[in-house]
Amino acid sequence: MNELESESSVVLVARARNGDAPALEELCTRYLPRLQRWAHGRLPTWARGALDTHDLAQDTLAHVVRRLTEFEPHHDGAFQAYLRQALMNRVRDAIRKAHRRPAGDPLDTAHPSPSPSPLEEAIGQEAMDRYETALQRLKPGDREAIIVRIEMGLSYADAAEALGKPSPAAAHMTVSRALVRLAEEMSKAKSIT
Repeated sequence: MNELESESSVVLVARARNGDAPALEELCTRYLPRLQRWAHGRLPTWARGALDTHDLAQDTLAHVVRRLTEFEPHHDGAFQAYLRQALMNRVRDAIRKAHRRPAGDPLDTAHPSPSPSPLEEAIGQEAMDRYETALQRLKPGDREAIIVRIEMGLSYADAAEALGKPSPAAAHMTVSRALVRLAEEMSKAKSIT
């Protein structure tokens, strides 16, 4: 195993801020796939245009890297949380930009689109909004557990490291409990609407 692969993100960020190119490369190698997995499906089809989620993730990471000297991590999960927030901001910007775009060409009824219908998108967006709202109501530790395991797709071993848990089994238990709390919050939101 490469020495940099075992370094915490706090150490890698500090080294990268001081001009250590291999540390910066390791940060990008480590977080770009996570960011791409997390970005998948966040940007609605109608808002994509020439931009897809992989481009969005790469653009976000490039933006964060350019501003790395302004970022001060206080704990190991801070960089990941910073990336996630930066990506969410980019998604919101892309959606706002898509709303300002002029209407496209008239619909060709002879060739239906394979994309989801507006109703399907609305239902999906409603579920996503309910999920995001419920996620924000969770305690920070539960929210982080769900993000690292479910949204970013980390293995339980990597999740244990990111969450500061002693073992993959402990991370598994933490994620399981957080998911139960999330489901309860989503149920509350559904019964309110």
